[in-house]
Amino acid sequence: MRPSTLVTAALLLAVGLPASAATSDDPAPAGGVCRGTDARCYHDWGNFDPAKGYRLLVYTRTAGPRHAHLGTVLGPGLNPPLNDDNVAVKAVLKLGQDNGFAVDYTEDVTQLASAQSLLKYNAVMFLSTTRDALDDAAQTALRQYVRAGGGFVGVHNAFGTEYNWPWYEGLLGEANFYDHGPDQPATVRTVDRRDASTQGLPPAWTFSDEWYNLVPAPTRVRVLAQVDESTMLKGTRGNLGHPGHGRDHPVSWCQYYDGGRSWVTTLGHEVQAWTGDQRFLGHLTGGVKSAMGMTPFCR
Repeated sequence: MRPSTLVTAALLLAVGLPASAATSDDPAPAGGVCRGTDARCYHDWGNFDPAKGYRLLVYTRTAGPRHAHLGTVLGPGLNPPLNDDNVAVKAVLKLGQDNGFAVDYTEDVTQLASAQSLLKYNAVMFLSTTRDALDDAAQTALRQYVRAGGGFVGVHNAFGTEYNWPWYEGLLGEANFYDHGPDQPATVRTVDRRDASTQGLPPAWTFSDEWYNLVPAPTRVRVLAQVDESTMLKGTRGNLGHPGHGRDHPVSWCQYYDGGRSWVTTLGHEVQAWTGDQRFLGHLTGGVKSAMGMTPFCR
């Protein structure tokens, strides 16, 4: 077999495409994982029946600094009692009530112990999780769940989670949190208004956040929104020296990844974002619904 034929065969095996589908535009595997904006990277294996409705699991375990919007640490198990300061989880529960999907929530890693238990959810949201939020069993379960066509939604400090795990970094778009600049208002520009998460957004809107700088920055994703660094009056330099991203500073994007769907945003730092910022909450709702398969994904 010629070397070029061997390369083509290896690509097809990694991507999981039939030979008849192979073209120069096919999604190429990165590290053995099919990822990007091509829907052929999605595993439509019939694991999710729309007739059974839609359900989201919100995971908020922190193994490091805890954001104020998460509030008091939650008790063990699924859907423990909430306190008044658990504003982000309460906001997602309200989004589910208003938009026709059920929501469960937990900080108990044992609730993520098997892919089978996760498959009852159309998407799993990592909401400002921190550092090593998963044990070995949960890491394996999350990977198998995504490979089975599951949806992933990463919000804010999901980017400060599971450092040194390349597969998870890929789930975020081959991106990761490095540092952030001052918490300040700036202008967010809607890049792609065709997506379910951006259709209700204006071309530009003001939002306050701590504006994550990313190393690496995302690649082979569909960028949905960017922050205009020229509107950051307190500057773009991060607390560890990152100078900012200049004219290309994404804050929300989507991709197909290793058989599943991934919609992520670095936004959501301030408590006020969860208690009444309808543009942010609408943006998040659209991302959740698309990751779950309720609406077209990454369009």
